[in-house]
Amino acid sequence: MRINNDIVIEIARDAGFTLVGFAPIELLNKEVDKLDKWLLRGFNSGMGYMERNIDKRRDVKLILENAKSVISLGMNYYVDDRHENKMGFGKVSRYAWGKDYHLVIWEKLSDIITQLQEIDENFEAKSYVDTGPVMDKAWAVRAGIGWLGKHTNVINPSSGSWFFIANIFTNYEFEYNKIIADHCGSCTACIDACPTHAIVDEYVVDANKCISNLTIENRGEIPDQFKNNFDNWLFGCDVCQDVCPWNKKFSNATLLDEFKPDGNKQLNLNEIFTMTNSEFKNRFDTSPIKRARLKGLKRNAKFIE
Repeated sequence: MRINNDIVIEIARDAGFTLVGFAPIELLNKEVDKLDKWLLRGFNSGMGYMERNIDKRRDVKLILENAKSVISLGMNYYVDDRHENKMGFGKVSRYAWGKDYHLVIWEKLSDIITQLQEIDENFEAKSYVDTGPVMDKAWAVRAGIGWLGKHTNVINPSSGSWFFIANIFTNYEFEYNKIIADHCGSCTACIDACPTHAIVDEYVVDANKCISNLTIENRGEIPDQFKNNFDNWLFGCDVCQDVCPWNKKFSNATLLDEFKPDGNKQLNLNEIFTMTNSEFKNRFDTSPIKRARLKGLKRNAKFIE
C-alpha cells in the first residue's frame, strides 16, 4: 500500500499533532547564510553546538542520504492559565509546566514511523525534536505550518505560536504545502515588550540578552546589567509570545494532559535555596526544568529574589 498525505495526517493527528505540513528536501542555503551571520555576531552566546554540523543543517541528505521529503509537525502545548503575583515565587515558562516535551514527542514520533512502516516496509525515516543538527523552524516554514515571527517563533495563522515542532525526514514523496506568507506586518509588540531588549532587530534575537537562554542554557553567571529586568522569570520567559496578537486571538488550549500544570507553574524561591540534588532530581526528573540543573536554578532564584 502506498502512503499518502491523508494517511500521514490522520496518524499524526491521532498522535496529538495539530499541525502537519509537507515540503521537498532542498538545500537550506538562505537559512544557513542567515545562521552564519548570526553566529558571526556572537548571538548564540554560550551555545557552541549551534556552530557545529553546519553542513548537515544546510543539507539534510547528509543525515538521511535518500531523503526526499520532510513531514513537519506541530503539537499544541498552550494552557489557558496565568502566573499569580506571589512574593517569594519565580515564574516558569509555559512550555515547562508539564512533562518534558522531548519525552512526549519522541515516543509519538516512534509510533508514527512504526505505523507508516507497517503500511509500507520501504518507508525510511529519521526524526528530530530540536535536538539534532537540523533547522527545525526553517523546515516548519518550508512545510507551510507557519511563518517565522519577528520573535523568531513560528506562527500559525489559525493557532498562534504555542506549539512544539518536530520533523520527520523520509525517502517518500508527497504533495507539498505552499509556504505561508509573513503576516507580522508592521507589528513590533514582541520587540517592544522584551524585558531585556533581546530582540535586537526584526527576526533577530541576541541570546546573550534573552531571559530564556540566560536561565536555561547559560552555565555562567547572569550579568548584573539585567538585574531587576527579569520580571520575576525563574526558568524561561513567555513575554514575546504573550503579547503577540496572533496568540491573543487564536490560542486554543491543548488537549494533551502531559502539558498541563504539574505544580511547576511557579516555584517557591526558598524551597529552591534549600533543595538538595536528590530532591531536585525527584521533582524535575521528567520536567524541562531539569535542563537548568540545580546549580542553575539556584543561581536564577538568587538573581530574582
